[in-house]
Amino acid sequence: MKPSRRQLLQLTATAAAAASPAVGKPAKRRTLYYNDARHYYLFVFEPPMRLEDAWRPIDEVAGTAVDTFVYGVERGDGLFYPSKVGMRFGADIQPFTLSAYWRVWRNMQSLMDRGLDPLEVLRDRARAKGLDFFASIRMASHGGMNPKFKVTEGGRGLAHPELREHQFAVLEELVTRYGVDGIELDFAAAPGGMPPIVRKEEAKAFTPVLTEYTGRIARMARARRGKPCHVAARVYPAEAMCLAQGMDVRAWLRSNIVDSVTPMLYADFNLDPDMPFDWLTSEAKATNAAVYPMLQPYARDEATGSAVRIAPAPEVMRAAAANYWDRGADGLYTWFMNWPLGNAERRMLTELGDPDLIRRETKRYVLRRRSKQATELGYGAALPVEIPSANPDRAYPIRFHVADDAATTQPREVVLRILVTNLVTADEFPVKLNGQSLAGEPVARSAGNPVSPYSALWLDFRLRQIRPRRGENLLEVSLDRRPAQLQGGVTVEQVELVIDYGTYA
Repeated sequence: MKPSRRQLLQLTATAAAAASPAVGKPAKRRTLYYNDARHYYLFVFEPPMRLEDAWRPIDEVAGTAVDTFVYGVERGDGLFYPSKVGMRFGADIQPFTLSAYWRVWRNMQSLMDRGLDPLEVLRDRARAKGLDFFASIRMASHGGMNPKFKVTEGGRGLAHPELREHQFAVLEELVTRYGVDGIELDFAAAPGGMPPIVRKEEAKAFTPVLTEYTGRIARMARARRGKPCHVAARVYPAEAMCLAQGMDVRAWLRSNIVDSVTPMLYADFNLDPDMPFDWLTSEAKATNAAVYPMLQPYARDEATGSAVRIAPAPEVMRAAAANYWDRGADGLYTWFMNWPLGNAERRMLTELGDPDLIRRETKRYVLRRRSKQATELGYGAALPVEIPSANPDRAYPIRFHVADDAATTQPREVVLRILVTNLVTADEFPVKLNGQSLAGEPVARSAGNPVSPYSALWLDFRLRQIRPRRGENLLEVSLDRRPAQLQGGVTVEQVELVIDYGTYA
């Protein structure tokens, strides 16, 4: 039965009364790293698991700026530890037909046979290395649940009280029995990582219910004896996306329900230096909650047309991190780096902890490309820009943020790179930056694709007189005229801004 309007208002008021962190205490700067327990851990090592392997997720980030290790204790179909309230991963799919799943079960069991709890092994190792240990759970499903509860199976997701009660019991066990330093409520794993939280048609009515439920979790976590438990939430980057799934994140922040939020989208793993999380920072600062945006692990992947997954180079990660700091982030969060983590990855994890470390370091701002699934969910991108035909009266805007102030940091070189398909040198293709034509700046052309060098051109503008400004910038491109016997249009596929520093300006 649907709750009445009066009941909904009462639920919202109850949530607003949740125990809150100390008002006036500034948000804590954190550098967070996430391990999903599977791809680079329990799926990989051959059982029986050695302690050195069991400690690997912690040890590979220890000694960097990472001070908070976040562990995905489940993926919606079973827990990666011997829970007393939930089902252990693999209990319902034996005998195994997939080697990775067999390894998960046997690795956990090999530790348990020695009297070791797999979750406690990681928690204790994190603390020995000076890291806070957060447990992350996907909120829309759990191992052993009635499949009819899933929205993808015609169910109502978290609108089912039975599902909410189960997830609450798992979280309570993590807070009390395991004494984790924080819990992360992952509401952003759908689609791709879990079913939707709730049916779209029920989202509006479910919103106050979810607010009260999240508040109940927060009260439980903060009522723990001794050190209160940090309450974090993964949410979508755009507010409309959150509201479409019943998440009134503004209310959560205004009512001190959550201590931190991480904007991200599981369905799009591409690093976005312009992720639209400003609406969160403005709300969070008023209540001293923290915003830890996710630095996604790929520069390009299959969702954006790449044949392979490409990890961001250090200068690409550095640029996105600088933008996030510049736009009010309280700390940075990342995951799924190239594994095993090497010197490049550990250097990136060190630089993420302090904006001063990257202020005068070379950066490459790579604008994100659209993916179909993310766009359908309401998370678009400026690229690619399709120009169907020559038209001198039509300009195409591309907006992007730059953290560097070229006037004060004095970079050695600033290069604006634009990749355009189907372009020829004879085309009139004017480019403006913040209203100023780049016609007077030196430009070099090079092949855009080593396999088909004729298909696209890189235009490298070496910006000497006209430079980007700190903050929002506007790039405008147009196709004014094409040579005789050449019709059709062009497409701006990529835009990059390289700000190169050296010892001397």
